[in-house]
Amino acid sequence: MTDTNERPKSTAAMDGEIGILARRRIEAGIIAPIYEEMRRQIGEEKARSILDTAIRQAAIKAGKDFAAKTPGGTTLRTFQELQDLWTQDDALVIEVTKATDEEFHYNVKRCRYAETYREMCLGHIGHLLSCNRDGVFCVGYYDPRITLERTQTVMEGASHCDFKYRFHETPQESIE
Repeated sequence: MTDTNERPKSTAAMDGEIGILARRRIEAGIIAPIYEEMRRQIGEEKARSILDTAIRQAAIKAGKDFAAKTPGGTTLRTFQELQDLWTQDDALVIEVTKATDEEFHYNVKRCRYAETYREMCLGHIGHLLSCNRDGVFCVGYYDPRITLERTQTVMEGASHCDFKYRFHETPQESIE
């Protein structure tokens, strides 16, 4: 018999969290003028590099913060449960093609993150603001045993994003 009060492990990690789409919209509003000033002062390439590094570091920290709030430790299954935050408010329309303890594959058919950045005239850096977080978040959340393979994104003009997260018995090369 299942305890009706029992919640998935990651649900506690989501308590008090706003949806990721709302969070990204707020962050982008703050980042945009800073990015533009960096671009003006130090050039496009250096400004993008700084933004890329900072966002990746923030994603790893966010992963660690969620992991610390996950009772009993993290697994690929608790990682899968966190997807509710990313899909909240119809932010993503996804089709899960595989969800096991070792693999989590899904396609994003609609990405409101990409739509939001384009509406904010930030489509040219949307991949830096969102997509580059996807592979490194799991490093902070779990460890380097989870890897992401993705060959395309809606943000960069593809028809869909193809996410393939895998759990490996031994840690993979760090992508920090």
